[in-house]
Amino acid sequence: MNRFFNMDNKFFVFMGRVADLILLNVLCILCCIPVVTAGASITALYYVTLKMARDEESYIIRSFFRSFKQNFKQATIINIIMLLTAAVLYIDLKIARAGSGAMYKGLFTLFIAFALIYALILLYIYPILAKFFNSIKNTFVNAFLMSIRHLPQTILMLLISVSPVLLLFLFIYVSFSQVTSILIMLFVLMGFATLAYWKSKIFVKIFDNYIPADEDEEKSALDEI
Repeated sequence: MNRFFNMDNKFFVFMGRVADLILLNVLCILCCIPVVTAGASITALYYVTLKMARDEESYIIRSFFRSFKQNFKQATIINIIMLLTAAVLYIDLKIARAGSGAMYKGLFTLFIAFALIYALILLYIYPILAKFFNSIKNTFVNAFLMSIRHLPQTILMLLISVSPVLLLFLFIYVSFSQVTSILIMLFVLMGFATLAYWKSKIFVKIFDNYIPADEDEEKSALDEI
């Protein structure tokens, strides 16, 4: 009985982690609402989950807003670039898909390739910004190069990213409406933070390749790789 009420008990450790992820998820969603601050919010989310993946986190709220403030300028510029790029890609894909003939099919294939590159950069760019000091240009370049250099991990993280959508479509297809509702509720409650946490477990192993063994700073400098 005493072992059960021990705060180091696996149950309490697990529940503590769940509580941290719920709090982190709420913070991220609230700070994403203005849209223009979404980049800083996602960067702060990864700043905390990268620490959680190493069991280094202390105060969730303090760490979140520390990163939010520290990376606000670069993250906001990156966010605007990513939003504008997404809008242009969406319009181009829509136009190319609506057209007929070989030229439109070729353009559609080309834009799909650009969309894939966009997805790879989006996957890496905010975690890299959360972990490394660099220029905006080099952050974009490194996000793309890391995604290609660590392709197996990249594919795994892409699958993790789309897993909620795949599960949702699966349960809708088999008409499990109650399970679908529960999944949506859980995702809203802690989904973004949970996905970031599991991807951060992979990111820390990738980033270790670019951090000197004697590096003591929380955020390291990273040259263009």
